[in-house]
Amino acid sequence: VLYISSGTWSLMGTELKDADCREMSMEANFTNEGGYEYRYRFLKNIMGLWMIQSVRREWKEAGETYSYGEICERASRERIPSIVDCNDGRFLAPESMCEAVRGFCRETGQPVPETKWEMAAVIYNSLAECYRICSQEIEELTGISYDRIHIVGGGANADYLNRLTANATGRTVYAGPTEATAIGNLAVQMMKGGEYESLEDARENIAKSFEIKVYEPEGRGDV
Repeated sequence: VLYISSGTWSLMGTELKDADCREMSMEANFTNEGGYEYRYRFLKNIMGLWMIQSVRREWKEAGETYSYGEICERASRERIPSIVDCNDGRFLAPESMCEAVRGFCRETGQPVPETKWEMAAVIYNSLAECYRICSQEIEELTGISYDRIHIVGGGANADYLNRLTANATGRTVYAGPTEATAIGNLAVQMMKGGEYESLEDARENIAKSFEIKVYEPEGRGDV
């Protein structure tokens, strides 16, 4: 399966038994991260929700505070088609994320977001497009077709982004659990203590123990 560990930054990748150290993988900006039982997380770093966090902070500094849930919901009502490259260096630490997004749209001849919710919609749609491109890269590099994406971490709560990701990639999205790092650390200790017989046993029990929300691409029905 494909997975996205999503938060301020997103790591998108898959699990491999052997590290992929080919030059073509390096040129595509993929890396190999060691995992439990000598497995490798073959992954790519993507901007993630840093852009949303940045514009939210700008709005808060201007005296307007919104929850992430409200931002997601209001953005979902917009239909602005503009897409920015979330991995463009201008979005790493701009003085104003809002102006950086507007500037990219102007330079590429796309509609410029005029409201807060148009701004959020552009960012969410752009992240989903990033995930689509990355998923294609992984398939090309591994030679494997993936029919699902697992999203863990704080980004699993971003309902609108999860729906966009399912539609953009054409894959079923499983969102949750949110505290994946803590759960993974605990699972390793439980395997060492004998509470779980194997990694597969641990994963099966984790899947049964936490709420996982499923998003189907449009046309296949939502769960």
